[in-house]
Amino acid sequence: MAGLLGNNIITQIGILVHDIEKVSQAYADFFGIDKPPVIITDTADKAQTEFNGEPSEARAKLAFFNMGSLQLELIEPDEHPSTWRNYLNEHGEGPHHIAFVIEGMKEKIALLESRGFPLEQKGEYTGGRYAYMNTIPELKMLVELLENDK
Repeated sequence: MAGLLGNNIITQIGILVHDIEKVSQAYADFFGIDKPPVIITDTADKAQTEFNGEPSEARAKLAFFNMGSLQLELIEPDEHPSTWRNYLNEHGEGPHHIAFVIEGMKEKIALLESRGFPLEQKGEYTGGRYAYMNTIPELKMLVELLENDK
């Protein structure tokens, strides 16, 4: 049984933070690893970010820690409406999503929406695209779909 996503391998855990430099350093110190560079998501024209079906200017600072088979993503959102900003405002710092690499983004979004998991936010990044599906009522956190270009 492949489930709704076609696989059950968690590739990433996303964590929302108020101060990415501080929390990034804390992770680096805790695990005795290098602090990764902080990157900023692309501008709206490149990222084509949509939040709740509307175009959004939202951007975020990101830091990625590769932890064996799993990646930890720290996310410090800007002030614009986004899944990140809203979730951080409502729930405070902490886990936001678990991510899975999938194939066929449009089809997966349609399948999940047909099962009652609405698309919350989507966008493009260099080399692929992402979509956050609202699985919170059932799974207690968001599921992020990641599709990388071949």
